[in-house]
Amino acid sequence: MSRGWLGFPRLSLGLELKRPPSDSAFRYFFLQVDVDGVCAAIRDWTIAQIPGRTTDLDQLICDGKTLRGSIEPTSGGGSAFIAQVTLYSAALGVAIAQACYATGENHERAVLQKLLGELDLEGVLIQADAIHTQQAFFGSSQSRGPTSC
Repeated sequence: MSRGWLGFPRLSLGLELKRPPSDSAFRYFFLQVDVDGVCAAIRDWTIAQIPGRTTDLDQLICDGKTLRGSIEPTSGGGSAFIAQVTLYSAALGVAIAQACYATGENHERAVLQKLLGELDLEGVLIQADAIHTQQAFFGSSQSRGPTSC
């Protein structure tokens, strides 16, 4: 395995290290990272880079995908896999939030509701595929409910 990336702290940050950090040091560091906090900070930073900020968030598109190679058979004869849900802003042309989950522990609708719950959605059109258009998903009093084309 090439370890050329270990020169990053010296070149990019101007740090002189007596020796590069070990792989286990990086592993320990990333185990301590608050992933939800980092994702929220990246989302907020991305939105802050846009002149109109959240006023430009007039349409969000959500999509879920299965990560290739993650499917494993379960003892009950089904399958479990790792999936990802992403929220795209049509106006900004970027993904503003995403989350990964194991299907044995969670499901796409719950993950999407969590992502949407982190945003101010007043006046925002949310475009979702069929899995999200169930009555239980659109049960809030603020929602018009699902529509079909």
